[in-house]
Amino acid sequence: MEGRFRLTKPTLETKFRIDFDWWKSHDRDWMVYMRSFLCSHHSEVLQNIQDDEKIDHVDMETAEVKTVEAIEYILLNHCSKQDDFVSQSGAMVDSVFRIFLANGNKPLNCGELSVIIQKPADLILRTFTSSQVYKGIRPV
Repeated sequence: MEGRFRLTKPTLETKFRIDFDWWKSHDRDWMVYMRSFLCSHHSEVLQNIQDDEKIDHVDMETAEVKTVEAIEYILLNHCSKQDDFVSQSGAMVDSVFRIFLANGNKPLNCGELSVIIQKPADLILRTFTSSQVYKGIRPV
């Protein structure tokens, strides 16, 4: 999507998700940020794992096999499933990022995000459609 002219302006109904490829290519510290979301168990267990270690992940709905970073896989399939993973009291960008990790990065619109984190939908829209891309969260 980068470099292409967009014909429509995102609205409250526009779906967003984490664009991991964009994020990884634009933020050198993305792995440090990802590690900060590991649960205490995996933070300790994966302490010595290489940041670039990859594993094959099978999408259970599409049967598509995709190679992902091991830490990304652990976050999506374990840590993000913990009861206290998504918090309404944290920074909005972090909360939205956690929501996408917890739901397997399935796209959500600003209204759906608003219900979960109890922040105004128009604030969420303004944040994620500004000139800065936060943690790779972009319109689908």
